[in-house]
Amino acid sequence: MLRFPASCRLLLPVLLSLALPGCGDKGQAPSPPAAPAATSPPPAVDGSIAAAPLLAALQEQLDDYRRIIVLLADEDAQSARDRATSSRIGQQLFHDGLERRQAIAGQFDALLRDASPQRFAALGAVLDYIESAPELFDADRLAFREVLRDLHERIGADSSLPAVKLHQRIGEDLDALDEIERNYNQEITRIFSRFERTRAIALKREKWDDYVAHLRKHHDREAILRDFGVIEPYPMSMKDSEREIFGRALPRKTVVLTFDDGPHKAHTDEIVAILKRYDVPGVFFEVGRNLGAVAADGKVKLGLMAGISRQLMADGYAVGNHSLTHAQLSRTSGDALRQQVLDTDVLLRQVGDKRAPLFRFPYGARNAEGLQLLNEAGLKSIMWNIDSMDWADPVPESIVQRVLAQVEKEQRGIILFHDIHDRAVKALPQILDKLIADGYQFAGWNGRDFSVSRPRNAAASEATVTTGYEKSWAIVIGIDDYASWPKLEYASRDAQAIADTLTGQFGFPSSQVIVLKNQQATRNNILAAFHDRLADGRTQKNDRVFVFFAGHGATRRLASGRDLGYIIPVDSNPDEFATDAIAMTDVQNIAESLQAKHVLFVMDACYSGLGLTRGGPSSSAFLRENARRTARQMLTAGGADQQVADSGPNGHSVFTWVLLQALSGKGDLNGDGLITGTELAAYVAPAVSAVSRQTPAFGSLPGSQGGEFVFQVADSQEFLNADTTQLSADAIALNHRVEAVQGGSEAPVTVADLQGGSNTLVLPAAVPTSDRQRAQQANDRGLQLYREKRYDEAVAQFTEALKLRPDFAQAANNLGFVYYRQQRYAEAARWLENTLKIDPSRAVAYLNLGDAYLHGGDKARAKQAYTTYLELQPQGSGANQARAQLQKL
Repeated sequence: MLRFPASCRLLLPVLLSLALPGCGDKGQAPSPPAAPAATSPPPAVDGSIAAAPLLAALQEQLDDYRRIIVLLADEDAQSARDRATSSRIGQQLFHDGLERRQAIAGQFDALLRDASPQRFAALGAVLDYIESAPELFDADRLAFREVLRDLHERIGADSSLPAVKLHQRIGEDLDALDEIERNYNQEITRIFSRFERTRAIALKREKWDDYVAHLRKHHDREAILRDFGVIEPYPMSMKDSEREIFGRALPRKTVVLTFDDGPHKAHTDEIVAILKRYDVPGVFFEVGRNLGAVAADGKVKLGLMAGISRQLMADGYAVGNHSLTHAQLSRTSGDALRQQVLDTDVLLRQVGDKRAPLFRFPYGARNAEGLQLLNEAGLKSIMWNIDSMDWADPVPESIVQRVLAQVEKEQRGIILFHDIHDRAVKALPQILDKLIADGYQFAGWNGRDFSVSRPRNAAASEATVTTGYEKSWAIVIGIDDYASWPKLEYASRDAQAIADTLTGQFGFPSSQVIVLKNQQATRNNILAAFHDRLADGRTQKNDRVFVFFAGHGATRRLASGRDLGYIIPVDSNPDEFATDAIAMTDVQNIAESLQAKHVLFVMDACYSGLGLTRGGPSSSAFLRENARRTARQMLTAGGADQQVADSGPNGHSVFTWVLLQALSGKGDLNGDGLITGTELAAYVAPAVSAVSRQTPAFGSLPGSQGGEFVFQVADSQEFLNADTTQLSADAIALNHRVEAVQGGSEAPVTVADLQGGSNTLVLPAAVPTSDRQRAQQANDRGLQLYREKRYDEAVAQFTEALKLRPDFAQAANNLGFVYYRQQRYAEAARWLENTLKIDPSRAVAYLNLGDAYLHGGDKARAKQAYTTYLELQPQGSGANQARAQLQKL
């Protein structure tokens, strides 16, 4: 009988077992490895070793059973789309349970064929778990009912006394479960009626909410869907209005190019060729009848021109809905209206799964019913505020002048063209030439809204527009091998790491990064680097200069009582450093002699004695104001009586390690994609103080006008794979300590200055960012977390990126690879497959997918994935790995 504890939990609503008879597609893929089970393994008993595989399978069965409940318990509060998604994933979990039931039955058969007496002890251990595991709710136990029926049938064929006793015990358990089910039949019917429809009695049972609340402590709907390859994007943004976009909310000097009424057998391809030549995005609104037809029975037949639209999708252009017949929909209602909208959506989905959820009303004619229908269908109305009139004007030159005049007036917007007229083809290049010359950017659809994803290839220099710099210079100095001062361990390596970061991540030209290490870093060479390479007009007013020094620092008390700091070159004598080292007054003079707009000194040395001034608060119009103001800023590692902690991770000092972490993107404290000198200090100084005996100092040199040195954080292009490096244990530990002391982006940070006082830093106000930018930032945070082996947090960040930008192939790959690292191979395969749906040419995703298939036991698919990778990248970094795996297969 069921041996529920005397102090039994409240009986809760019970659901059907996932293993109901008569339902199931035996071809379904195996279920993913279960998330960490909410139940703990039962205590060891006789036969528990033989029972272990059965108990593991039962816990997987219970886990999927609970997931279905979490997905569907509140479906009345879900939207129609969410209910459909929940039901679809619930069906998959349900049928996975049917397959698992068969596998468990096979395990029973194998165990019963074994002549060992321990077989009965093993089955007893299984029953003990089902009957009395204290962590199970009554509702949980119904997950095992069909399994018990299978066992009851099988053990009935054995006439031995132990088998007869077990048979009786299982029968009593089944009677108890039937009674429980009768008490919970209402909830059973509501949740599982879509899977099995034989139940009619509906009884009320209390405490259902308690049971669901218990399950939600261990599962949530978003995680369940994500495990099955589904991330629901945030609701579409409606910046122009609640229901429509006209383009008036786009950033200044930003336009969207749209083309209606296609596809056309000739002109669409001509338009695409122009867009590719100028490297700009476009949006195409297609008329359904040009694509094919939808029969009364719902069957779709595509026409020849559907291939044009399919190629548009493959090339990355957004393809939206422009009604079925180009009817005036403001005069249409009911079924006719639904046909115009929904049949075209069916056709576009048949063309390709990359169709954009965009709709343009023909003639711009719409009514409330049409807008409501779009909302129900998950489509967004895209209007325009700049009309080329190319449908009426036969003269290309006139079209050009009309568009340019409207753009000049509006300064932003959505431009309406038609890709069915040759005059649009003729006018478009002239329009693009002028707009590009005037500094306009071109936005594309990113899955949720319109944004500028990248600078055009033909104008890569535009990438630095946001910081306003023309040239970037650096002097990087690192000295370990002192002749007369104590030798250091990490300074030279610190300098090289900083130089590599400048030339790699931030794009400083290597010819403009001067690196002096050890014997190169004499007093004369250091001063010559400043005077001969940077001074006397070599740097210009819109340039920036970054100076890094890692080595010894010293402080001398002057007769006036004032301290004066020095940086120590490799050839300095400790007894004569007042004359053969470089005083901070010299550094200050050098800073004032440079014509560069912004200069930042970062000194990984400890000393004091430089008059730093406090920088004023930044205005909300930070970049515009910053372009006008000079900056001479300095960040030092510590004060005169302190020593640099030369014991950080990966062969770096603590100060430089934290600095490198800040430059990797963590120093962007307000999330605007920029790292200012103040943000760098606000991240580095408190962190170094917390994890070492150093007190970094920061401030502006006399003569600074309150400007800020600015780094623009580069978007990471990394697709996670087996070659991606992760941090060492000591680096991860230090990063955790650093993160613990970081405050919020709006909290003021107080740091030391070199006079022994304090300096309160005020961070620049963040500017609004697009969904695409926020998605990239979330992806980049996920990469940082992956390197620190914080996999669950990385999953959350990649999920956020995909909510903001559903077509983000990089984030999809990275999410899949994190699942792979967690040995969740089925989930990994789903997301890597999603990656290739978004970007079929992404070779590294095939390599990752091959690994996921292989570890998941699907050798045929693994072989296919590795082969495809080699076809795309025969000399790629993973080619040897792919060939080695193919040889094994």
